[in-house]
Amino acid sequence: MVTIKGLEIEFVKILNTFTTIDLSSNKFQGEIPKSIGNLNSLRGLNLSHNSLAGHIPSSFKNLKLLESLDLSSNKLIGSIPQELTSLTFLEVLNLSENHLTGFIPRGNQFDTFGNDSYNENSGLCGFPLSKKCITDEASESSKEADAEFDGGFDWKITLMGYGCGLVIGLSLGCLIFLTGKPKRFVWFIEENIHKKIRRSTRSTFRLLTMGFLTNRDLDE
Repeated sequence: MVTIKGLEIEFVKILNTFTTIDLSSNKFQGEIPKSIGNLNSLRGLNLSHNSLAGHIPSSFKNLKLLESLDLSSNKLIGSIPQELTSLTFLEVLNLSENHLTGFIPRGNQFDTFGNDSYNENSGLCGFPLSKKCITDEASESSKEADAEFDGGFDWKITLMGYGCGLVIGLSLGCLIFLTGKPKRFVWFIEENIHKKIRRSTRSTFRLLTMGFLTNRDLDE
């Protein structure tokens, strides 16, 4: 009896072209051999209901023809390898009842699997589970803040700043001219006028001493 894609199938004999391995419901322990990734003609792999521990081998990415993968009811830990998204023929995936953690990969066939594929893995998060990952929530909060900044800051806050500045400027201007002329400003203008008069007088005196100007020229 071989369980393939959730269905039990009875084989009278093992075929020469046998491409399915069903080692479910045994007492296997230890890690899943990475060498399984070398079985690149494999279409079905069922290692469920054992006591397998460790991580899911990333070498499974080499099983390009794999259509069914059942690793449920074991003691697997760690994250689901992102490399498994390259298995574009994968129709059935069951990783439930393990101790897996982290993000659920996205892309290709992984976007089609439902919650049943990941049940009883309290550390998993992300689509299709209702539990969101912390980084996802932080990313969404950041996007909302950016949207609020782009949509509100440039217009509302900036216009408010200009408006307040204009009101304050007009108020100060009115206050200055109502209370009297600004002494420092007037002093600055008068000082410049005096400097120009002194320069003109010195120039005229210098020309007189040099003989370029006469008293008659000054009268004119």
